[in-house]
Order: sequence, then C-alpha cells, then structure tokens
Amino acid sequence: MVEGNAADALATGRVPPEARVFKRRGSGEPVLLSKRVIVTGDQMVAAQTTVDQNGQPAVSVTLNNVGGDRMFEFTSGNVGKPMAVVYTERIPQVTEVNGQEVRGFRVLEEVISVANIQGVFGKQFQTTGLEKTEAEDLAKLLRAGSLAAPMDFVEEKIVGPSLGAENVERGVTAVLYAFLFTLVFFGVYYRMFGVITAVALMFNLLIVVAVMSLFGATMTLPGFAGLALSIGLSVDANVLVNERIREELRAGVPPKTAIAAGYDKAGGTILDANLTAIIAGIALYAFGTGPLKGFAVTLMIGIVASMFTAITVSRAIVTLMYARRKKLKSLAV
Repeated sequence: MVEGNAADALATGRVPPEARVFKRRGSGEPVLLSKRVIVTGDQMVAAQTTVDQNGQPAVSVTLNNVGGDRMFEFTSGNVGKPMAVVYTERIPQVTEVNGQEVRGFRVLEEVISVANIQGVFGKQFQTTGLEKTEAEDLAKLLRAGSLAAPMDFVEEKIVGPSLGAENVERGVTAVLYAFLFTLVFFGVYYRMFGVITAVALMFNLLIVVAVMSLFGATMTLPGFAGLALSIGLSVDANVLVNERIREELRAGVPPKTAIAAGYDKAGGTILDANLTAIIAGIALYAFGTGPLKGFAVTLMIGIVASMFTAITVSRAIVTLMYARRKKLKSLAV
C-alpha cells in the first residue's frame, strides 16, 4: 500500500518506520510503500492481458484461495487508496576475494505498477488504465514474478560457430571412415568385383555431394548421418549383385551370362528394398522437423544415387572390362 509522498519523505528525511522507499521501473521515481506485503508472487495463479468493460487494455490477475482471502480483507478497508506491485529479482554476481571467486546475489526491487483500489475484490481482479504495451509488459512481469524459487547460475556456456565447425569435421570424419572400411571389406571379400564396387561407391558419394551442392544445402549432423546410411544401403545393393553372380557361377552358368543374369535378377530386389526406404524418407520429410528433414533429404538422394551406381555404373564398368574377352573362363568374385 502507498503510504504517502515519497519525495517529501526523502526531502525531510522522515521515512516512517513501517514504510520503505522504492523506485519506479524505468523512470526511477520514488514511491513510499508499506513494508506489509499483501500477497506474494507464489500466491498468484495467472496473469494475462485482456480488455475492461470499456474495451481498453487491462491485466486480469487470478490468485489462489489464500491470496484471495488476504486481498479481500485488505481491499475491504482500503477502497480508493493506491496499491503498488513490486517486482523482486535476485541477480547472481561473482566477486573475487583473496584470489578466489565468491558467488553472491544482488537484490533488485522495482515498482512496476501503482493503481487505485476501485472496489472490494478477492482472488480475481483487473488492473485498468493501461496502454496496450504497458498491459503486455505488466502481465509478463507478473508471470515472471510468480516464480517463488530463485534461479542460480551454476555454469554458463555459449554455443558458437566453433562448435558447429567441430561437429561438421566429426561428421566428415565419420563418413570418411565408413567409406574406407567399406572399400577394404569389398576389396578383400569380392576381389576384382570388390574394386568395381568401390569405384561405384565413389561415384555414389560424388553424385550425392553434387546434388546437395546444386540445391545449395547445408550439411548438418543429421545430413551426415543420412549420407553414411545411404552408403550402407549402396553396399547392400552391390552385395546383392555380387552374391547373385556367385550363385549363377555355382550353377555352372558361363561367366558372361552369369554377369548379365546377376544384374538382371538383382535389379528387381534392389528396387523393392530401396523403394521402402524412400517411402520412409518421404514420411520423415513430411512429418519431421528441421533436423529430420535434412536427414530425410540426404537419405533419399543417397538411395537414388546408390540404385543408379549399383545397377548402372558398376554394370558399365564390368561390361568395359569383360565384354571384349572372347574366352572368359572365370571371374574374381
């Protein structure tokens, strides 16, 4: 409750013992208030902007039962008198004492609203006579002041470009190692056809990067994850082709015929397997958020590129290598 003229009290140096001088937020104007607190922030349930009976901006406040009873008791005997809202904030600060950091708090108390009590009210009331911006600011401050538990800063970190650059570097390293391990496995397990598969995988990676560059896309960690997964799917397609060729050779089919049959029979299986993955990518892009969309785009581009390289590029390389050999007795597969 406002106890009188703060300027006169400060000029004469006679501040009543039951009162205290506060300052208005923004203007710094002194306000003399009673030390008796009517209700506190933890007794407030809600505060939101609304309009009064004249259509003017206002702030609607709802208190809990305890706060409503105290407000009803106070307003019953103080109609027409001014009442203020004080916003209290504990601001953490660090000082150095004898070479050691000492954490403490600076308490900031500001008057954010002064209004006359127009009638008796309890747990629900309105503050009127405000501009729209003032009403919005007052509602926000009231909601912020309702947090009874103070917030202490224990640790503070700033996420800057250096962390993003580090993540991109790690993503490139992960894709590179996945690619190299794949090449080594194929070279050892499938011999010459493993080398052909490695060349096809290089084309796959080149196509994905080229398409992403064409769209001006920015590679993120989900994007790198999609790229690594598309390399794995490309490996799966090449494994199907190589194993199908092996089956044809075990069945006694001539090498050239085995190559043609292997690519023809594996093509349908590769298409079916990758089509389901593309459908999953479309669903991720349609219903996902930003990171999921980046993962889905990279994955779908990688799948299409892997089907092209596994069925077309590798077959073209194999044809160039073995088509001119009239007497081909065996295959290194």
